[in-house]
Amino acid sequence: MENKKYSANKDEFYPPVPTRWTKFFRTCFLVQIYKFFRLNLKIMLIVVKGHS
Repeated sequence: MENKKYSANKDEFYPPVPTRWTKFFRTCFLVQIYKFFRLNLKIMLIVVKGHS
């Protein structure tokens, strides 16, 4: 058997840091409102198709 040594200080053990644009899209109120209504529209379309 091969002995493998792991180091906890490697870069691959740290999570990726979100970019400026990622932070913007996560916190922008208008983007969140758009996503909210888009999701609700998708759900309503599924419900309407199921009831017809």
